[in-house]
Amino acid sequence: MNAALLYPFIIVAGCLQALGNSMNAQLRGCLVNPFLAAAISFLPIVFVFATLFLVMPTPLPGLDGLGRMPWYAPLGGLAGAVAVFGGLALVDKVGAGPFNGLTLTANILTSLALDALGLFGLQGSGFKPMPWLGGLLMAVGVIFIARVTPDKGPEAGEGAGAGAGAGEGADAGHGLNPKLLYPFIVVAGALQAIGVAWNAQLRTALTNPWLAALVSFLPVVFTFVLVFLLRPNPLPRREDVAGMRWWMPLAGLTGAVAVFAGLLFVDKVGAGAFNGLLITANLLTSVALDHFGWIGMKQVRAGPARLGGAALMVAGIALISLF
Repeated sequence: MNAALLYPFIIVAGCLQALGNSMNAQLRGCLVNPFLAAAISFLPIVFVFATLFLVMPTPLPGLDGLGRMPWYAPLGGLAGAVAVFGGLALVDKVGAGPFNGLTLTANILTSLALDALGLFGLQGSGFKPMPWLGGLLMAVGVIFIARVTPDKGPEAGEGAGAGAGAGEGADAGHGLNPKLLYPFIVVAGALQAIGVAWNAQLRTALTNPWLAALVSFLPVVFTFVLVFLLRPNPLPRREDVAGMRWWMPLAGLTGAVAVFAGLLFVDKVGAGAFNGLLITANLLTSVALDHFGWIGMKQVRAGPARLGGAALMVAGIALISLF
């Protein structure tokens, strides 16, 4: 099959991922505790994939496939969840713009490195300048899109004006220079890309895609439930829970479509093209959600910076996909 025929499905997965991110933000607002919100977001995913596996239990993995499975393959979901945790823990300290810009740029560049070097079972393509140029364009586009926030407008301009007074702004109240957190955010973005490759290996070993998705998400749910039991405060009040809409707990399911797409398609299209398409669709959908103020998002007009960033991302993914 021509890999390009899979692109529309990956784009849809990226759009749904953006919807899931916005829905998760609303869920976190209602449930107060981020670990409780994450656990509730991931639980329906496990239920759905467990049900699908029980309904369609074949094909089942053989002993040979299980024996060749790398030890890290079942941890692909956890690797991707590091970025979720990073968003919950760090986005209020560094700002949404820098956080998203760093994680997505690290994701794109790590994906290109995985393809070039053939790591984690991917077919090595060697160094090709055009895809890396596309990755650079996408990284610049991400920065242009992410630097505009609902509350502050262009963060880069404000940061330049703040100078030594930054302690009075974004990092006020926690006594920590936000830039010290940047290496951890970059690692989270790289792990997102690595998690996609690990999930592809898990799918190869387990044969059944529903079983592979279930095995990928189970450690994530276990981790968030355990952390919530260890740190149960703060708990939501009755009025907080009363404000929760029926669709909010389904946020994880919309995001799970992207994980499932990675299980099926990343070894066919390559990590660079897959993550590039996914991220481009994700960010363009996010720009639209902000522009129109859908799903409870604060309205942010798609001005020249965001539209220019979107154009750079489209040009970048074209270079990655065509070359």
